[in-house]
Amino acid sequence: MNSKKYRILYWVFTIPFCLSMLGSGLVYLAGIPKIVEMITALGYPAYILKILGTAKVLGSLTILAGRFPRIKEWAYAGFTFNLLGAFASHTFHGDPIGHRIPPLVVLGLMMASYRYWKKGVAS
Repeated sequence: MNSKKYRILYWVFTIPFCLSMLGSGLVYLAGIPKIVEMITALGYPAYILKILGTAKVLGSLTILAGRFPRIKEWAYAGFTFNLLGAFASHTFHGDPIGHRIPPLVVLGLMMASYRYWKKGVAS
């Protein structure tokens, strides 16, 4: 596959991934009561939403900007921990499958974004 195809595939996966993370980050920062209730039901303090929301917004912007490869690499790593942690938290809490699958779907988008970034855009 040539570099142009990798770049196209990179953006096909990166845009929905970053929009998902950016959107959830903004929702976390807004402190919507339903989200606060969900996070506290999982056993986390409500203030974690401000931390995660800030990290998601900054990480999304970093990946979209693409100007700092090392920071971008760390953003991908942070999102990996976040999404695996979300899946584990919902699983250990006994939440239905409908709450467990979305983090894995977003993780799949992220993994594809990372792969095509390394194969075509970063090279």
